[in-house]
Amino acid sequence: MSDHFADNDTSPIREGEELNNAALEAYLRDHLPPRLQGEFCDLNAPLRVQQFPGGHSNLTYLVSLFGREFVLRRPPFGPVAPTAHDMPREYRLLAAIHPAFGFAPKPYLLCEDVSVIGVPFYLMERRRGLVIRRQLPEALNQPQTLRAISTAMIETLAALHAVDIYATGLTNLGKPIGFVTRQVKGWTERWHRAKTKEIPEIDAVAQWLLDKLPPEPDPAAGRPATLVHNDFKLDNVMLNPQQPAEVVAVLDWEMCTVGDPLVDLGILLCYWAEKDDPEDRREAISPVTVQSGWMTRQEITACYAERTGRDVSRIDFYEIFAIFKIAVVVQQIYFRYVRGQTHDERFAAFGPRIEGLARAALELARQSKL
Repeated sequence: MSDHFADNDTSPIREGEELNNAALEAYLRDHLPPRLQGEFCDLNAPLRVQQFPGGHSNLTYLVSLFGREFVLRRPPFGPVAPTAHDMPREYRLLAAIHPAFGFAPKPYLLCEDVSVIGVPFYLMERRRGLVIRRQLPEALNQPQTLRAISTAMIETLAALHAVDIYATGLTNLGKPIGFVTRQVKGWTERWHRAKTKEIPEIDAVAQWLLDKLPPEPDPAAGRPATLVHNDFKLDNVMLNPQQPAEVVAVLDWEMCTVGDPLVDLGILLCYWAEKDDPEDRREAISPVTVQSGWMTRQEITACYAERTGRDVSRIDFYEIFAIFKIAVVVQQIYFRYVRGQTHDERFAAFGPRIEGLARAALELARQSKL
């Protein structure tokens, strides 16, 4: 789920998600590199913190200090899964990826001292731009503009997958062989740990995925592993408001790894709603791309294949897996709400959303020719 922001898209901090501002300011004044406190900064400017309102996973804040703006990322409040919301890993991912893929924001500072705000956090650069969420800004509602944004999304994804993970040493970010198998089994296990009721459609989709696993990445067979963002979608891409077809940043790298690039294409398709989709799928994710002018999912797939030369004949698997995974992510959040581990009322209606996604994934599996 998206944790990021658009320009001028901050809000007062939600109740219960306040930071320890005094401790945070003291720590940053002591630890921010001098180059970030440059000669044109106001060293006496006090700390100011606002929150970016989007997101259901990690929390994102706008931190102003020295007259400069930074973005702070921290885990959600309350109990979380042991391997989830790993701020040190996310920081190190960005530190490794930013030099090879400039759309990834530059990280500045990692704090693992939990005495500061209670959890590890990190600071990164603030980029300004437009993020399209559930509503399309009226200024962009022109078919040629939406077509251009669609193309920019695919070209950015193709550029990410063109990064040579072997020459850059980025293969160390994960284990490409067995990646998809581990993903399917891992997300199935997460479902069983987090479920609050039986949903037979989820179990049927999980079995279908295990039965239809694709070939592993194999450079010798023309299937090299690549960087995998693992949450590449419209509201994790920041655009230039003056030139909407220009990408400013790709956000939310917490799940990035190396593996099968078609996982990213499947995620993009999963979130790319069309007007003929069942309402359960359309409304459970985001209906913004149903408007006339956006590429269709079929066009996106064809365009990606043209840009990359990759075989996309098994793309059904990846789209179904992405819908399944999103259903499990939503279930994990809903589980925390049901258990009283979070009191955010946005999560109260997540139950029907999970069932709708499960039905949508199963219907696609039944229609697939794989």
